[in-house]
Amino acid sequence: MSPESATAALPEDRTSGARARARVQRHVQWVRRDGLARVAEEDGLDPRARVRSAVRSRRWRSAHGVPIGTARPVFVVGVQRSGTNMVVRGLEQDPSVEVHNENDRRAFHRFQLREDEVVRALVHRSRHAVVLFKPLCDSHRTADLLASLCGPGLPVGGPPRAVWVYRGVDGRARSAVRKFGDVNRRILAEVARGEGRDRWQCRGMSEATLELIRRVDPERLSPESAAALFWVVRNRLFFDQGLHLRPDVHLVNYERFVLEPEEEATALARFIGVVPDYDLWSHADGRSAREGRLDLDPRVRCASDALEAELALVAERSFRAHRGVPER
Repeated sequence: MSPESATAALPEDRTSGARARARVQRHVQWVRRDGLARVAEEDGLDPRARVRSAVRSRRWRSAHGVPIGTARPVFVVGVQRSGTNMVVRGLEQDPSVEVHNENDRRAFHRFQLREDEVVRALVHRSRHAVVLFKPLCDSHRTADLLASLCGPGLPVGGPPRAVWVYRGVDGRARSAVRKFGDVNRRILAEVARGEGRDRWQCRGMSEATLELIRRVDPERLSPESAAALFWVVRNRLFFDQGLHLRPDVHLVNYERFVLEPEEEATALARFIGVVPDYDLWSHADGRSAREGRLDLDPRVRCASDALEAELALVAERSFRAHRGVPER
């Protein structure tokens, strides 16, 4: 760990100007390392793709004439660097789906969803079949988000649904460190000291999870082990909220999606109520699913392996349940 990373302000603590400068610096570093094409694709910065998507959506709305107030809200949630971009990228190709990503200021402020009434208004005004949000920083609120858009008198169409995407702990930890350095370690070290409980990263955290963080002592972890511990902290919320018991929540495993894209994308499409199409899975790349295991702290490895086994069981059950066509 470099001295700079140990003392640099966390993203949430910077002024708006400092955040903007840091964002530019990060993108410059990512472009130098990964190339402009890859960064533009991952962050949705290609203007040509945006224009094509806008044209397809306009043609779809003109052809189908969907009245306002009939769209189904869908939330794609999970932990950052877990494959949610890959899932959403495919759904963006469907002109019946209106997508609000985390950088969409109509729906998000600093990557967190705006007030429930703003979200409801966006869904109500849409003339698409599905309005999709990707509120990863609000994953701890998944059950509440579904409740806020479900019930008589609410200005939405089909019942809301949530898709929780998880990636194997090693792949997620490797990707998070590559993208964001030791941010996860610094956040969790702060929590272990009894600070920062108001940050989005810590919301919804159970006492058992908090005790695990304290016992492991994130300050002494490598960036990879801390990123794996953060994977545990946030994916544990899937069970803490009782989402594994809900038929309106679909659990997707990233590795299985990229290795068996047509089957997984078809189940996903049927779950949210869109037509399965090749564009939903044509971009899936299975190479990242074959990376090896990291040398993690033994306590973190034990906790992550146990949770990953639980998630795998639910993901299999969810896949089997949603291969058929659901009721709208």
